[in-house]
Amino acid sequence: MTETFDPLRLKRDKRLDPKRTAVFVVDAQNSEVTPAYQHEKPEYWAAVHDRALPAMRRLIDEARAAGCEIVYTVIEALTRDGRDRSLDHKLSGILVPKGAWEGKVIDAVAPGEDDVLMPKTSSGAFNSTNADYVLRNLGIDNVIVVGFLTDQCVDMTVRDAADRGYYVVCAEDACATHTDARHRAALKAFGGYCRVQTVDEALSTLIR
Repeated sequence: MTETFDPLRLKRDKRLDPKRTAVFVVDAQNSEVTPAYQHEKPEYWAAVHDRALPAMRRLIDEARAAGCEIVYTVIEALTRDGRDRSLDHKLSGILVPKGAWEGKVIDAVAPGEDDVLMPKTSSGAFNSTNADYVLRNLGIDNVIVVGFLTDQCVDMTVRDAADRGYYVVCAEDACATHTDARHRAALKAFGGYCRVQTVDEALSTLIR
């Protein structure tokens, strides 16, 4: 491939200013840890509990201590019957009614009292929330994306954030989907839109 001249010479391997960085927690909610999944989706259940949630908790705690914002999204309708949902969610039968247990953030990674929480009714966090408006108001340039599912809502959030001009990191060990093969394929597919790192690697890039 022919190398083109880039006068800006921007690189993905940059240090992150915590004051301009948000950890974006996508759909880490009770609907992803329903008891039935332990038997119906054992590979996913293990990935969520053994790897993703502990890694997510560590990232949230250390990033918050460093001065990062913590922003959550959950799939939850604004109405009880879900009439406000996206067409895709209606066609797919995805409904978490307003106020339902399934829409609450998993206790293991629960928000702090001053964190931002936004309900959404589409896969991409930027499509059915005011996430872009909120992040701009917070002065955020960098977004570290974690959550569920790697190949669905995380994927779309990474791509949409990149297209809106954010510097995006995906902390891979704090994400999961129904199989490890799907997880790995997704990271490879959207890796061109972000910097794929482990939680420890992402934390090491924060300017202290």
